[in-house]
Amino acid sequence: MTNPTNAYTVPSVSISTARTGASSKANALGMRAMQERAYAKRGEQYLLIKSPPASGKSRALMFIALDKLNNQGLQQAIVVVPERSIGSSFADEPLSQYGFAWDWQVAPQWNLCNAPGMDEPRVAKSKVDAVRKFLASTDKILVCTHATFRFAVEELGIEAFDNRLIAIDEFNHVSSNPGNVLGSQLGAFIARDKMHLVAMTGSYFRGDSEAVLNPADEARFETITYTYYEQLNGYQWLKSLDIGYFFYTGSYVDAITKVLDPALKTIVLIPNVNARESLKDKKREVNEIMHGLGEWKGVDPATGFHQIQTRDGSTLNVADLVDDSDPARRSRVLTALKDPAQKNNRNHVDIIIALGMAKEGFDWIWCEHALTIGYRSSLIEIVQIIGRATRDAEGKERSRFTNLIAEPAADQAAVSEAVNEMLKAISASLLMEQVLAPRYEFTPKNIGPKLGFDYGEEGYKDGGHNIGVNTGTGQIHVEINSLAIPKSPEATRICKEDLNEVVTSFLQDKTVLERGLFDKENTLPEELTQLRMGKIVRERYPDLSNTDQEVIRQHAIAAMNITQQAKLALAQADANGGGAGDDTLQGNTALLDGVRKFVNVRDLDIDLIDRINPFDAAYAVLAKAMDEKSLRQVQASIAAKKVRIPEDEARDLARRALQFKNEHGRLPDINSADAWEKRMAEGVAAFTRYKAAKQNGARNG
Repeated sequence: MTNPTNAYTVPSVSISTARTGASSKANALGMRAMQERAYAKRGEQYLLIKSPPASGKSRALMFIALDKLNNQGLQQAIVVVPERSIGSSFADEPLSQYGFAWDWQVAPQWNLCNAPGMDEPRVAKSKVDAVRKFLASTDKILVCTHATFRFAVEELGIEAFDNRLIAIDEFNHVSSNPGNVLGSQLGAFIARDKMHLVAMTGSYFRGDSEAVLNPADEARFETITYTYYEQLNGYQWLKSLDIGYFFYTGSYVDAITKVLDPALKTIVLIPNVNARESLKDKKREVNEIMHGLGEWKGVDPATGFHQIQTRDGSTLNVADLVDDSDPARRSRVLTALKDPAQKNNRNHVDIIIALGMAKEGFDWIWCEHALTIGYRSSLIEIVQIIGRATRDAEGKERSRFTNLIAEPAADQAAVSEAVNEMLKAISASLLMEQVLAPRYEFTPKNIGPKLGFDYGEEGYKDGGHNIGVNTGTGQIHVEINSLAIPKSPEATRICKEDLNEVVTSFLQDKTVLERGLFDKENTLPEELTQLRMGKIVRERYPDLSNTDQEVIRQHAIAAMNITQQAKLALAQADANGGGAGDDTLQGNTALLDGVRKFVNVRDLDIDLIDRINPFDAAYAVLAKAMDEKSLRQVQASIAAKKVRIPEDEARDLARRALQFKNEHGRLPDINSADAWEKRMAEGVAAFTRYKAAKQNGARNG
């Protein structure tokens, strides 16, 4: 993780990779690394594939589905996609040409995504007859949208799908919320237990703030995880991804030229017309962005692309997907973007300006820069946007994601609104850093070396600072003193698979962000790492024991703090000019070097990790990026919101005080010089007052 150095630098983190080429290498059956990993689990009844955009989930499903149809006795396979454009991902594939036993073939009448009409309820219901006919036929594969499938299940009943494979693409669209029809239907399918289900998602934030399935149903899934780190590390060309934010004042169209480099193939996502950043005139915004690039020279009649002559005399092809006033022109632009003959032509288009990318249905491998203005409505959407820039393409070595954020204005109301947007954008950036980092495997100290991990030239040492690397998976094994270990299979699964989900909830907590970033003087790190994270884990996993809840809390905080401290160590090394030998922090080992640098100067234990503010590194970036006056203004507005200890926090502090008593033989002292001991004592006093007030109320009631 290093800061990029060029004319268009924004404060950012950079993930550097090894470019092993493993992501694109195929085995004897024609499967890439992720597909091979998923296929190894093909016999499971319930599969969840978590893998980034462009990693080959569609083809992985083809391999698994064909085996289930030909070797596992299932009658038919039904592939369910969120929108019609994605149906093209499941077009015919001659897999046997690459070594597989069967070809993927979908009869034209059974790819309902190609049928005329949109997915409005009236039209989607008319496609139910096609689903009914397919179920009665001897044909094997159907492709339809989420909407069509929902209506078919409502009309035909779940029994009609017995002994069939249902494959849900973009599983993050599903939710356990009772109002989510598809989520409720899947719960019913699992309860009946007479079908197979493959769920796929390119997002590590399934359902954002809502769970996709209830815990009991989710526990039945075998999870195949292929990380962003593995995907990027295994590319042939792309070697780094920069993620950053840029603060601006005034109108964003005036500031955008500071980060919009015309030499980079860029997707610009302008704000929704209702967003605070919008000028309320989307056509004007597009025109001003193009004006900032150079002189307009007309429109290419064949593609519909605008042609802009830059100040150096070169011509840019700009695709405008914002202006929908002329359907024929928009259709011409989309057709040009989807033209398969131009897929490998780097110079076909230079800049795409859009409002939203998820529904456009084209894949631009040459995109080097995803530039968004303001916070996008969903973390899932941010993952998809970044995924647009992380395709591997010949000669493309660096990609970046930049978020333009408005600095707070002078009046208090505007400060409050601006801070909310700022917190969301920083949260998204921090989450992507966690997603892009290698996965950690934490164990207590001196538990012994892990099979498949390399501990360097000196090897594993008892009592040493042991950090092992699995070069195949990109995992990092870190030993931590006094670390608790999971007691139940579910807690083990969460620590292995779902720590990012826990960190997501932590970073979406507005209070956590406000206090961790802007109220550092009044907020102790333990209030965040122990109290707030503890509360989040208890609410997310209420059925786990207190012991396992504490285990998950420790592992989640360790994953976040070690990544952030590694980033901070790298930033400090960069600021000092690096150095020779072990101090040289670059290339695909950058994050690992940062982890080693942090761990090796500390006797790493969980108490130390709990005493680190998880936002130290983010604040260091923020302090450089923001105007000092604006930063102080934000800090003042957050500090002014400080209130007395709320009851739930007082209860949590009292719990921590009991743990302290068990360890030290006494309760915390309210006059202690140790700030955290003093805070626990204050919590005990506050909780005592709350209990007394309730008892008095009961007596007087």
